[in-house]
Amino acid sequence: MKVLVTGAGALLGQGIIRSLQRSNLNATIVVADPSPLAVGLYWGDVPYLIPMANDPAYFERICVVIERERPDVVIPGTDVELHAFAAHREFLEATYGTRVIISSPRVVEIADDKWLTAQFLESEGLGFVPSCLPGNEHDLIATVGFPLIVKPRVGARSIGVRVIHSDGELQAAIDEQPHSVIQKYVGTPETEYTAGTLTFEGKCAASIVMRRDLRDGNTYRAFAEPYGELNEAVERAATILNAFGPANFQFRLDDGAVRIFEINGRFSGTTGIRMHAGFNEVEMCIRHILFDEPIIQPAVLPVTVLRHWSETVLMNSDLLEPRQ
Repeated sequence: MKVLVTGAGALLGQGIIRSLQRSNLNATIVVADPSPLAVGLYWGDVPYLIPMANDPAYFERICVVIERERPDVVIPGTDVELHAFAAHREFLEATYGTRVIISSPRVVEIADDKWLTAQFLESEGLGFVPSCLPGNEHDLIATVGFPLIVKPRVGARSIGVRVIHSDGELQAAIDEQPHSVIQKYVGTPETEYTAGTLTFEGKCAASIVMRRDLRDGNTYRAFAEPYGELNEAVERAATILNAFGPANFQFRLDDGAVRIFEINGRFSGTTGIRMHAGFNEVEMCIRHILFDEPIIQPAVLPVTVLRHWSETVLMNSDLLEPRQ
């Protein structure tokens, strides 16, 4: 078996690679990234340097790699690549006989835009966060008051997220970031959770919920256990979203209610953590897609995961050159 993982230097890509290495798939791992200093390039078996996703040559180079390596499965490892893979999934699968773990363009679009996320959740009767776009903030303030959250409609890792306590702060945030979404501040950092779901054929078959602590927008401590009603809530949301395979839901409890504030239509930055709780979602997805094995909810181990820095040390002579 051969699996291509792009975004080998990203937290997401690294988690996918580690999940493959700890699985029973015995896969040859082809890895790709624009930077020769992407650590995941040196964890895989066959490395490729590719252009950035916004480079006109990006997709052509992806096709060259897939044609040369003929992977059984392709897994995008960064957000910025999702739109291209979603748009060209049918072409890639028909042309090269591979399978791409990517959701439909509709799911990718909803998950990529925080405003569309909030609209989707509200329209489907799911646990949404009251939200508005600039220009409608006075109605939102009249309904929920302060504090509020201002964040980019398209963003990641909490970059550009601001907590707002007054009209003046709100106007300054909007002036600075006009393409933003304004939301009620819900819950507390102590009631924040991240969840992973696996959905095929219109049904979410497995999930894992972890309470988490954040640092610089990423989960650096996670607490996994079966959460019962919380699992049921994210499984319902995942079934309605109807992703192809993995999806990630981030939410807070607000007076006991689940309030989802972010959806990712892909594996997530906590994919590499979940496998330690007995939830190797990468392996489960591949086994279902390639071997038609059913997705069965694994028993989630009650574990605490503490992330820390580590090192991959290379001789300078082993670094990839751009021409490689």
